[in-house]
Amino acid sequence: MGPKGVVGLAGALIVVLLVLSSVFIIPETHRGVMLRFGELVETDIQAGIHFKVPVIDQVREFDIRVLTMDLPSRQYLTVEKKPLDVTSYIAWKIRDVDQFYRATGGDEFRAQSLLLSRVDNGLRDEFGVRTMHEVVSGQRDELMHTLRDRVNETSVTEFGIDVKDIRVKAIEFPGQVSENVYRRMATEREKLAQEFRSRGRELAEGIRADADRQKTVTLAEAFASSETTRGEGDGEAARIYADAYGSNPEFYSFYRSLQAYRNTFSNKDDIMVIDSNSEFMKFLNDSKGANVAQ
Repeated sequence: MGPKGVVGLAGALIVVLLVLSSVFIIPETHRGVMLRFGELVETDIQAGIHFKVPVIDQVREFDIRVLTMDLPSRQYLTVEKKPLDVTSYIAWKIRDVDQFYRATGGDEFRAQSLLLSRVDNGLRDEFGVRTMHEVVSGQRDELMHTLRDRVNETSVTEFGIDVKDIRVKAIEFPGQVSENVYRRMATEREKLAQEFRSRGRELAEGIRADADRQKTVTLAEAFASSETTRGEGDGEAARIYADAYGSNPEFYSFYRSLQAYRNTFSNKDDIMVIDSNSEFMKFLNDSKGANVAQ
């Protein structure tokens, strides 16, 4: 290849490089601004293919999607002057590229720092006018909506940033406060447990007393019923004996005497001195009685 061919090839290559360096593409999820010698000459460049002057012009791209930023844990005081450790996050997006670049110089970290300052001050103010119960549960959503609207109002006009949402991820007591709260909760639960135990013991004593009373009443009724039945039986037996003995008085007298003799002379070691002509010995003195005794 001759010198002219080399020069032509080099020129063509230079032209291609110039064309390539003059063309830039903005993605659908981004917007851009163009700087010329550091001066802003074009803002809010939409997605698509665009051209610039090589070397002279510089293009900066910014993501316009919703971004999130976690805020470091900060301590805030409630209206009762109770400290709370709060962890939150922000959902935000660039609304006005021109305003965003002018306010932050296109530095996303500076934008986050500005938002952090606004949200930190807002949380401090909102927590300072609410009780602990309100910020934990009662008015938590209202607090977040109020703070979001308040921060968004200034961030749009000053930074070109649209704050979509501000949420509290966690609210915790500081270490020492947590220990005191847990200790107080444990004491309250122990007191409640003692009350339940006392009520249980009182109820148990009542149940036992009632059971003992019912036992005593039942035993008394059973004893009375048994005594009544026994008396009725004894009476019936006496009536039967009376009827039986009444039909033969001599046999009844003889039978009773035999019972008395058996009970009296059951022990051979017993000694009894008695007149042989006494009424007690009449059946032993009788001839038939003598035969029976032998």
